[in-house]
Amino acid sequence: MHRYAGRAALAPSPPPFRCDGFTRDGVITAISGASLSLSALPPFLRALLVTDGTVTKILEAYFWEPVVVDTLEQRFESAQEPIPWIQLEAGDTCLARDARLRGTDSNRSFADAFSLIRIGLIPPGFRQRLIDREIGIGVLIRDSGLESYREVLDVGLDHTAEGASAVFRTYRIFIDSQPVILITEYFPLDLYRGGA
Repeated sequence: MHRYAGRAALAPSPPPFRCDGFTRDGVITAISGASLSLSALPPFLRALLVTDGTVTKILEAYFWEPVVVDTLEQRFESAQEPIPWIQLEAGDTCLARDARLRGTDSNRSFADAFSLIRIGLIPPGFRQRLIDREIGIGVLIRDSGLESYREVLDVGLDHTAEGASAVFRTYRIFIDSQPVILITEYFPLDLYRGGA
């Protein structure tokens, strides 16, 4: 959860890509201060940053292979400090989940994802499927027929779990008009530039 400590205060306001998928002079930055023009990103990676659809299905269509969500770790955690993006207060418990979106034919890692889920605000059947790690969050929401809304909050530069340069996006998912899930996806730059 520490990755969100104070990040909301640093994120652009209004959130990026709320109304547009195009920002002529758009730049993404790292906490270190390094920056990169959005126009320098591969077109498909720009599309991933702005999408409000299920990333797994988009990756399958682009790379033309099945993509699975491997849950690497899942645990219940108590927030050490508030996370305003999903109205989480210090001491509140949520489900934290580390996952990887992987092509089953190539075994390539297309993205790493970290999620915080306010588990108490999710319907019981949906909650159990999440805890049981049945499928990815996006597919689970779609298959459950839950009405939801996704809002991109932040984009920037960082690193994957393996240390490779990555572009990330953080977004939240509203269910029943409440911010319930916060997800940060990390896309390795070399892969999308054709170097992996």
